Amino acid sequence: MTHTAQETQPAGFETITASVVEGLGLITINRPEVRNALSKTVLAEIRSVLDVWEEDDQVRAVAFTGSGEKAFVAGADISQLANYDVAYGLAGAMQRLFDKIEEYPKPTIAALNGIALGGGLEMAMSCDIRIAAQGARFGLPEPSLGVLPGAGGTQRLSRLVGTGRAVEMVLTSRLLDAGEAERFGLVTSVVPGERLLATVRDTAATIASKGPLAVRLAKMVIKQGAETDQKTGQMLELLAQTLLYTTADKAEGVAAFLGKRPAEFQGR
Repeated sequence: MTHTAQETQPAGFETITASVVEGLGLITINRPEVRNALSKTVLAEIRSVLDVWEEDDQVRAVAFTGSGEKAFVAGADISQLANYDVAYGLAGAMQRLFDKIEEYPKPTIAALNGIALGGGLEMAMSCDIRIAAQGARFGLPEPSLGVLPGAGGTQRLSRLVGTGRAVEMVLTSRLLDAGEAERFGLVTSVVPGERLLATVRDTAATIASKGPLAVRLAKMVIKQGAETDQKTGQMLELLAQTLLYTTADKAEGVAAFLGKRPAEFQGR
């Protein structure tokens, strides 16, 4: 796919870059000197961009990646971790941001260009789709520092790979290569590194071609249904489908299919 739209680059960030090209908002953690470690400033800047893009109809999906080819995010900034205390822990800034990503109304994609450790893997697990470069590696080494994966890592990991593998990964801090991560269900696909961002953009473009209300409700039903029993999940599914039957997008989708033309969805 050719991407010819002009890139827009908001200014004023210290630790990230943020751009929108053809409906895909791309946030790049830009701290290569510390392998894109997550500082308080990184978290605050990511949140500020997500707040703006949530209200921007031109942004149809959001992707996250790291600067350079070595690291997506190597984890929390250890120089700051040394000063974390009970009050900071209870505030849960990182966990709250990753919850926001998981619950974001637009599809989210992690473009895993290198190692994703600790908070970096926790961030990736909060995304809807995780696409990894072949050389990427993954792990939760927090117990080596006397702490645990406290930004959703213990919970999301076990839901993705199963309790047994999650316990083994956390307690031993071993790293998975991209192939293992795909087999375990930790990442959704693995591609050559030079194809990573192109694959992310193609994936986002495919999603953007679907009805936006259907995409939003499908994500919501899948996520919420996973937290309840199947019958309740199916009731959520039924209600969401019934709501979609009343939309202009449903009428347009059917008309486009019968007319053998691309649909022009309006999100109504």
